[in-house]
Amino acid sequence: MECLYLRVQERFTWFSSSAPKGREGKVVPRQTQYHKNPEAVSRLDPEQYRVTQQDGTERPFANAYWDNHEPGIYVDVVSGEPLFASVDKYDSHSGWPSFTQPITQPLAKSNVVEREDFSHGMIRVEVRSLHGDTHLGHVFDDGPPDRGGLRYCVNSASLRFIHRDDLGQEGYGDYRTLFTSDINDK
Repeated sequence: MECLYLRVQERFTWFSSSAPKGREGKVVPRQTQYHKNPEAVSRLDPEQYRVTQQDGTERPFANAYWDNHEPGIYVDVVSGEPLFASVDKYDSHSGWPSFTQPITQPLAKSNVVEREDFSHGMIRVEVRSLHGDTHLGHVFDDGPPDRGGLRYCVNSASLRFIHRDDLGQEGYGDYRTLFTSDINDK
């Protein structure tokens, strides 16, 4: 039996089957219709397939989103489940998209799950999508200390970016609340 562990906002604390708390003012309803879509898997290019289905890693600084600064959310390329928001993205100088935390919803699990990874002679924490079981990357404890200290280092090949202005037409309109302060500042 495989155990999935979710890391909750506290550094180095692991809880089995616990749900992370949402951010104040960032209420986003939980959607449960996400699943691994065989048709989406069949449309993956060879690099996306290698990364998402065979636990690969793409080259740093040579991927779609490492330097993306547009507002929006990042969803699983296979299942469409929301994973990360640009408000939590930062430049880690690693060459991969890096986030301080996944999108979380109040009283619900994040769509990002973590598990121990012993591959390549190392002990790391792998991150995968909850419903699509897509390999996303790894989480490290060298992120910005003032933002929780975590760095979710994610492969662009695992993601599809949806610009804030396109959230409604793409079916993610409820996620505009993540950018309320950005919209009011304009």
